[in-house]
Amino acid sequence: GTAVAPRHVAVLAATGRDAAFVHPRLRVAVLSTGDELVEPGSPLGFGQVHESNSYALVAAAREAGAVAWRVRSVGDDPGGALLGTLREQARAADVLITSGGVSAGAFDVVKEVLAATGDVEFASVAVQPGKPQGLGAVDGVPIFTLPGNPVSAFVSFEVFVRPALRAAMGHARPDRPSVTAVAGAGWRSAPGKRQFVRGVLTAGGDGPPTVVPAGGHGSHLVSDLGRADCLVDVPEEVTAVAAGQPVTCLLLDGDAAGTGGGVAP
Repeated sequence: GTAVAPRHVAVLAATGRDAAFVHPRLRVAVLSTGDELVEPGSPLGFGQVHESNSYALVAAAREAGAVAWRVRSVGDDPGGALLGTLREQARAADVLITSGGVSAGAFDVVKEVLAATGDVEFASVAVQPGKPQGLGAVDGVPIFTLPGNPVSAFVSFEVFVRPALRAAMGHARPDRPSVTAVAGAGWRSAPGKRQFVRGVLTAGGDGPPTVVPAGGHGSHLVSDLGRADCLVDVPEEVTAVAAGQPVTCLLLDGDAAGTGGGVAP
C-alpha cells in the first residue's frame, strides 16, 4: 500500500534488492465531446467555449499517480468519430474517461452511442454537482463518462474516479484526506443530494480551521473552482449548513496520505 518514493528505493537497493513487484501506473485516456468546444489559444465564435475538461482531467489523473493523455475532442454527431476513437484508445489504455454528452438532451452523444452497445450503464446520481454519470466498458476497458460542465466533471473525478484509480494501483488509502472545519458562513443544500461545495480553508489557530464557499454553486464557475482548496462534503439529509456548524472537508492540496506520482507495491 506504500507509494514508492526515492527513500524507499534507497532501502531496496541498500538491502540488496535489484527489483521489486509493484502495481503499475494505470494508463488513462481522456476525451471531451461537444461541437461547441474550441482549443485554448484559438478565438471563440458565437456559442463556443474553450475546451478545459480534458486538460483538467489529465492533470488530475496524473496527480493521482496514473499515466494519462488527452485525446482531441469529438463532436456531437452520433454517427461520427466517438466510438471509433474510444475503441482505438482502448487498445493502449487501461481506463477511458469522457466528459460531456451524458445528460438527457438532444445532443448527448456519449449516452446515445455507448448505451446502444449495452456495455455502459447511465444513471442519475444523487450528488451535486455531477448528477449524470455513466460506467461500463469499451472493448473490455473500463470507462467513466462524466458530465460536461467543468465543475461537475472535476467533482465527479474526485468523488468517483480518483478513488477507483488509486485503489486499482494498490494504494492503501485511495481517498482524499479530510479534516473537520467550522463553516464560516451558511448556505442551503438540495434535499436528498450529497453536496460537494468548493471551499476555502483558513487556519483556526488553536481551534479547527474555518471554511467558506469559494463563490457560487454553479457548475460552470471555473474561477471559483480554481480558488478552492477543499470540497465540503454535505450529507444528503442536510438541507442547510449554518455558520459555526462542523463540516467535513476533503483536502485538494497537500495530501498527507501521499498521492504523489508513485505506485504501490
